[in-house]
Amino acid sequence: MSDQKQGSAKGGIFANAAPGAKGALWLLLAINLFNWIDRQVLAAVVPNIREEFFGQGADPGPFVQGLLNFFGSFLGGHPENAMIGLLAMAFMVTYMITAPIFGALNLKRWWIIAFGVVLWSLASGGSGLATTFGVLLLTRCFVGIGEAAYGPIAPAMLSDIFPLNVRGKVMAFFYLAIPIGAALGFILGGQVAAHLGWEWAFYLVVPPGIVLGVWALFMKEPTRGGADNLVEQTKKKVSLKDYAGILKIPSFRFDTLGMAAMTFAMGGISFWIPSYIHEYRGVANLAQVNLIFGGILVVAGISGTVFGGWIADKLRDRFKGAYFQVSAAAMLVGFPLWIAALYTPFPYAWGLIFGACFCLFVSTGPSNTILANVTHPAMRASAFALNILIIHALGDVISPMVIGAVADKTGSMNTAFLVVSGAILLSGVLWLWGARHLAADTAKVANATGEPEGK
Repeated sequence: MSDQKQGSAKGGIFANAAPGAKGALWLLLAINLFNWIDRQVLAAVVPNIREEFFGQGADPGPFVQGLLNFFGSFLGGHPENAMIGLLAMAFMVTYMITAPIFGALNLKRWWIIAFGVVLWSLASGGSGLATTFGVLLLTRCFVGIGEAAYGPIAPAMLSDIFPLNVRGKVMAFFYLAIPIGAALGFILGGQVAAHLGWEWAFYLVVPPGIVLGVWALFMKEPTRGGADNLVEQTKKKVSLKDYAGILKIPSFRFDTLGMAAMTFAMGGISFWIPSYIHEYRGVANLAQVNLIFGGILVVAGISGTVFGGWIADKLRDRFKGAYFQVSAAAMLVGFPLWIAALYTPFPYAWGLIFGACFCLFVSTGPSNTILANVTHPAMRASAFALNILIIHALGDVISPMVIGAVADKTGSMNTAFLVVSGAILLSGVLWLWGARHLAADTAKVANATGEPEGK
């Protein structure tokens, strides 16, 4: 057993980590938590927003009316679902466009994170103050910019702090914030909207976001490439040629495309499932729907994310493509579960939704660990930024609007959600295909850094 593995066994994930690792991990986890609370608050209040801006007697204004006429010209009828999907699309478009810019900045990363957290918190508060749909659309754009300042940097920093042999566990722990934050977004957003009005749901993240942003200013900057012993090689500026080099890594390509398909599915499910269950499946109490779905996200998300990170690290020394194979297996199991959920009556469908969500979350730790392990430390933040650009451009940028448009066109949200099942299957196939490249791609980086890559 290597010295690194011995240390890890004795002291856990912090044994061979950089100084300040514990505080950095907890702060990044807390920021990620409120990141996902903010994202899912919007989905929790979709019916409220539809009623506010498109209900009887609502005046959409000339800009929004023009959009309604545009979508109505080829979707027919009343394209409110497509319009609501635009809110998610506006956030994701600005997020994916600006993420590579923030990822390439050669500034103190904690400062960039602080800027982003404060910006998205204030913009979220602005969403609650919006009096027109157009203003609400604009505030979601600024939320996307703020979150882009955090998204590509956080996992790259964790890769600089923690050595390769524990990154799967660290990434799984870090990404626990996704199911917990998303669940809290649904639960708190739904409850606050029911008692105080939908506007107050957006105010939730403003105070804690500002506090966390200020806290980030006082954190010690980790050394780029420190955990990989490649400090000097991380100081060069990133060029377009470097991005092209990242795209030449087979594991990066298959992992990113698999993540894009999974993100399409998860983005569509999380955005539309509360209103789908409430409006199309006849479950009358929206606050209760948000509460139950939030609970499912917490339990399925935590258990799925922890299980995925644990089993992938456990199998890493036995199977060369374990991170890919674990992700693929989860998607191939989740595919029939999701289809069954669409045609099973409630309350029994809740169990199938739980199973499908569990499978989707299993891939979180392994898929992100692949990105960290197959890219040079000098390029990790840029690799994560490029990954963010691609997975969102092909994933949850378009899925809420695509699902809404298909539902408007066919009159059936069940038909629209079959698109999601296809995306789940596609992600499994892509990850299965990518497994054959992982050992070689990991070895290239490990040989350059002196890290033991295992089998």
